[in-house]
This record gives sequence, structure tokens and C-alpha cells, in this order.
Amino acid sequence: MQYLARWRVTLVLGICFIGLWFGLQNFMPAHILEKVPNFLPRSQLSLGLDLQGGSSVLFEVDLKDVVRDSLTSFMDEVRRTFRQKRIRYFNLKLDSKNTIRFKLRNLDDKDQVKELLLNRLSEVNISIDETGSVSITAKTSFVKEKEDNAVTQSIEIIRRRIDEMGTKEPSIQKQGKDRILLQLPGMNNPTEVKNLLGKTAKLTFQLLHPTLTPENMRGRATPIGYEIIGGVEGKDSSSYLVKKKVDISGEMLTNAGVDAQGEAKVTFSLDAIGARKFSDVTRANIGRPFAIILDKKVVSAPVIESVIPSGRGVITGRFSLPEARNLAILLRAGALPAPLNILEEKTVGPELGSDSIKAGQIAIIIAVAAIFIFMFIFYGALFGTIANICLFFNFILLFSGLSLLGATLTLPGIAGIALTLGMAVDANILIYERIREEVREKMPPLSALGAGYNRAMGTIIDSNITTLIGAALLYQFGNGPVRGFAVTLSLGILISMFTAIALSRLLVLIWLKIRGPQQSLLI
Repeated sequence: MQYLARWRVTLVLGICFIGLWFGLQNFMPAHILEKVPNFLPRSQLSLGLDLQGGSSVLFEVDLKDVVRDSLTSFMDEVRRTFRQKRIRYFNLKLDSKNTIRFKLRNLDDKDQVKELLLNRLSEVNISIDETGSVSITAKTSFVKEKEDNAVTQSIEIIRRRIDEMGTKEPSIQKQGKDRILLQLPGMNNPTEVKNLLGKTAKLTFQLLHPTLTPENMRGRATPIGYEIIGGVEGKDSSSYLVKKKVDISGEMLTNAGVDAQGEAKVTFSLDAIGARKFSDVTRANIGRPFAIILDKKVVSAPVIESVIPSGRGVITGRFSLPEARNLAILLRAGALPAPLNILEEKTVGPELGSDSIKAGQIAIIIAVAAIFIFMFIFYGALFGTIANICLFFNFILLFSGLSLLGATLTLPGIAGIALTLGMAVDANILIYERIREEVREKMPPLSALGAGYNRAMGTIIDSNITTLIGAALLYQFGNGPVRGFAVTLSLGILISMFTAIALSRLLVLIWLKIRGPQQSLLI
């Protein structure tokens, strides 16, 4: 009876009662759960798209300009470096095949040029011919890294934007090289999501030309260093002559919010570097228009009236309140590294989800009932009842564990629960068969019980570890529903080992203590 040490009994029963609290919460109606005191922990399992309905959108990350943008930045670095080192060149350009080309005026500079370029970007191939023509191309490893980073960053920014909307338990998964699957359980209108995610949200602050506008240029060519940019579609039909140099970029933003008093406005604040630049630019350009540009569209172009040293400002643009809120979300979450194209969208109705839940419930009820009957018939009133009590706690602890992990329950997860319940009694059967063998050998009850549990332990651990390895591989290499199945299966196996080895042994010993240690084991 040494197994009945107080600490062991307290630990096993404590786990069971904690599991009861967290597990049963998943079956409580919302109005009852709301009445639970705030000091008590509350955690309910979230349902996946296939169970409660919602929206699913498949995006493709447009990677065609990702490497080009990096090479454009590198080309600007080439200009600055050559200017500092007084290296003369001409005809610097980036061609349609993403190759930077230029020609050296002095062939004696070619070794120095190659060294300078490789010091600034080692992941390029540099070729210089006898005439001084230089070509720079990106290595395959550089292209792959930039494309992988663009997809990874896109997933993170999508997650931030969705989290800002307050959507519960979104599922965001990479599919293939350049695709992202977004699932939003409970959201049956994906229009707002598409509008929010379809914008790159690249914010820049750029000066306008001090005197010229597209309207008064009178057929002149666009001045060097400037470009013509239109206003936001549907709000501003004007065109603006904007300086190409970006004075302040969206990466310098630290926060963005909404001012809903009067006309809806978006407030923003900049980091220390951005605030200093903002102060310098406004000090040097008082009386000059300063364009606020979002995704290559001018949102507003206020005139600088005074120095702004604080790094805080306001974006106005005849926004409605929802538009202002969405813009604030976009700015807080950051700019997408590449545009997102929608390849597929679908809405799963709640009716389908309701039918799936009912089918899953029926499957689990039938599985549990069949196991209950089987164990009671084959192992009698004592051991059959104990096995069924363990099965009940296995079920409750499984839901408790999923809730505490913040997992999302899907149809494959329900399949994993049904499979786990079926496997949960395997350990009990191994133990009970061992006990039967010892009883047939006329071993005393306590000795037979101890031998049965001890000798079955190795087999139970070996068989469950192999299943856990399989579940781990499913989780590692699977995605979405497959991972949900793997999580449910793994958790169920660990819980079944606890209930079969620790809880069932405790219950049998408690029964023997009550009835007397010499009570025969009817098994």
C-alpha cells in the first residue's frame, strides 16, 4: 500500500480535479460561463473553420519585384560609394533581367570597384570585361533568401493586421513557395479582410516641387529627381509633382491611432531618427507642400507651416471612421514586403459546421459507449468500472489540455479524439492481462497487482513512444488539419498513460484498502 503515499494521492487527484474544471468549461453554455467569478481561470477550446464556419482566402505573394527592389537599393549604394571614392562611371542602370550595368571611364579602377562592391553585397556575381563594362547579377542563394524572407514577413504582417481586428484564432499557413492560406473561423464576410490585406501599406513622406505642378508644366519634361503621382482613387483626382527622394519612410513609425473628433484623422508618431528627420525637413521647407504617400498614392499634401520637433503628426484625407481605423491598423502592422494576389476565396457556412459537430459528437459517443460496454463485459465490475472511470477522465483531461494549449479543434482533431479514446484502454488491457496471469499463478492480490503494473510498464511505454514519434513527424511535416490531428493524438497518448498507469492503480488500491488487502481480485 506504499503507493498510497499522501503526496502521490494528492498529485493524481489534483490533476484530475484541475482537468475537470478546465475540461467541463468547454461544455458549459456561454451564459453560465459568464457567471463564473473572474478570479477563477476560464479557457474554452476554439472551433476551426470546418466546425463553426468562416472565411478562407488563399493569397499569392507577388515576388517578381522583391529582388529588383533589393538591387535598386544596392544600385543607390553603388552611386554613393563611387561618389565618395571618386570613381568615374556612366550609364548606370538596372535592366529588365535584374542585372545592374554600367561602364567605367578608367579601366585601372576595376579591381578597386570589384572589391568595393563585394564588401557591400557578397551575394552577387560581378563581371568586368576588357572595355570596362560591368554587370552585376544576384546569386541564386540571394534570390531564394529574399523570396523566403518576403513570404515569412508577409505571414507575420498578415497576423499582426488580423490580430488588430480582434479576430479569434486565425489560421495562417505557408503553402508551397509563395502562397499563404488564411482561415478565419466565425467570419462569414471576407470583404473587410481582403480590403485590409490587399494593401501593401508602404508609407512615405516626400516633398512636392516648390513651384511646378503637373497642371502648369505646359508640356515640359518632368524635372530630374521628380515624378508625377496621383491622389487616392475615388477621393482625389489631382496629380502631384513629387520629389523622388524619400525624406521619411513608414519604417520609422512607432504608433498610429485615430482621432474621431470632427473629421476622422489618423495620428502617428515617429521613432527618434524619424523625429529628428521630420524636424530637419520641416525646418528647412516652411511654406512648401509635404506629401503623405500611401502605396504610391498621395493621401494628403499639407503645407509645412512651422517646425515639427516632436515627431508627431496627423494624416487627413476625407476619411470615414472605418477607413481611418483600417489605415491606422495598416500603419501599426507595417508594410507588406510584396503585394498579395487573391487566388481563391470561399466561405464555409455555419450550417455545415453545425452538421460536422453533430457528426463528430455522434462518432465520439458511439466510440465511448462501445468501449464502456466492452471493458465492463471482459473485465468485470471492478476493473471494467475502473477502466471506464479512467476513460472518462481521459476524455475530460484531453479537452482540458487542448484548452490550455490554446488549440483549435477541427474535424481531424475530432477524429484524433475518437482514435485516442479507442487506444486509451490498450494500456489498461495490457495491465489487466498481466494481473490475470499473476492471479492464475495464485499470487496474493497486492503482489499480483504490483507485478501486473510493473511488468506491463515497459510494453506500454515502448508502444506509446513509437506512436508519439509518428505523431511528431506528422506535426513537423504536416500542416493545418494534419497538425491538429497530431496534437490531439500526442496529447491523448500522454494522458492515457497517466490515467492507465497512475489513476487506475490508485483507484484499485483505494478499493482494496476499503475492502481489505486480502480481498480476491475478480478479473
